[in-house]
Amino acid sequence: MAKKITLSVPDELYEKMKDWKSSLNFSQVFQSAVSGMILKKEAWTSKVRSEIDLSSIVARLKKEKNDLESNIAEWGKKDGLDWCKTAHYDELQYALSWIPPQNPDRDTELGMYFSEMFKKYKRRITASGRDAQERFSVFSEKYIKGWKEGVELFWREVKDKL
Repeated sequence: MAKKITLSVPDELYEKMKDWKSSLNFSQVFQSAVSGMILKKEAWTSKVRSEIDLSSIVARLKKEKNDLESNIAEWGKKDGLDWCKTAHYDELQYALSWIPPQNPDRDTELGMYFSEMFKKYKRRITASGRDAQERFSVFSEKYIKGWKEGVELFWREVKDKL
């Protein structure tokens, strides 16, 4: 059974259609055009699915994502250890008891440091639109966790020697 739909066309096209109404079946023209477009899209989708092994691509991308997230924590850990090499005792004490705020680059004591570190890694976490804030948030969380781990590792090594 056929279903009726309503179409909107610009005034100029409507005026032209009126001139051809007697010789063209616009319903059939529309059906033919839409059927052809759908067939092309279905063929393209089928071709993509048959030529691409999506499961192996998804598995590879998941691994790359996990590797990147592990690397982020490692970058933070290394940077935390490096920071400790020149940090003053009171800065170390602050960092050890520090509970990272949502925006660590705005912290009164460590904000400038993290602002510079985030600039350093910006290229690796670049995204646009809504993804940018979410990606930065994920990066920041993992990086800071690694950084804190690096500071704590350093402290465990030196605290008994002080």
